[in-house]
Amino acid sequence: MKNVADQRYYLVREDVLTDAMQKTLEAKYLLQTGAVSSIWDAVKQVDLSRSAFYKYRDAVFPFHSIVQERILTVFLQLEDRKGTLARLLLTVTETHCNILTIHQTIPIQGRANVTLSLDVTAMDVELDDLMQQLKKLDFVESAEVISSGAL
Repeated sequence: MKNVADQRYYLVREDVLTDAMQKTLEAKYLLQTGAVSSIWDAVKQVDLSRSAFYKYRDAVFPFHSIVQERILTVFLQLEDRKGTLARLLLTVTETHCNILTIHQTIPIQGRANVTLSLDVTAMDVELDDLMQQLKKLDFVESAEVISSGAL
């Protein structure tokens, strides 16, 4: 998979999207509005396979949501040391990212996984620079973008 910063984005007319892409957008809308409560219900209602939904859900967006939403999800594997989460969060906030969610696993064998969802609307560095800053932290074993929203 390409680095998010290296990916290109295109604005295309709805009529050139595949049926699966259009149905994915419909399913996402049903979920967003609360018309259905689960992905299973959404894909069933629009007659789409779950695998197709998962394939396209992070790749197709209505134009208005791209303009408004700039959410980045980052997965990191950290060494379990005192103060690592605090230092990680300080590094993120110094780039003016707004931390939306934090999920940390219980450390096992000296390592913990952390997933951060960030609003990057006010971020003052390039995505590659943020990722390099995170990877340079001595306790970060790996860092990767797992969802890019509208970047």
